[in-house]
Amino acid sequence: RSFTSQTDGEARVTRVLREKFPRASAIKVVDISGGCGAMYEIHIESEEFREKRPVQQHQMVNQALSEEIKSMHGLRIFTSTPKP
Repeated sequence: RSFTSQTDGEARVTRVLREKFPRASAIKVVDISGGCGAMYEIHIESEEFREKRPVQQHQMVNQALSEEIKSMHGLRIFTSTPKP
């Protein structure tokens, strides 16, 4: 597959994250299971994470993806806040 097109799973996870984190300045979702949708790597930069510890940021992402996570084997989450 080309690097520009997302798998259905990547597009679905991205859509959910955009909905749950409207202030996100960057969201990147990559299927790292070879396209079968079993494992994803998520990079999300959002103002909503400011003043929160990394574990709290990851809990917010897990909560947002609670339905999608049920069908996954694994998830790598990388969160950050926009640089001033």
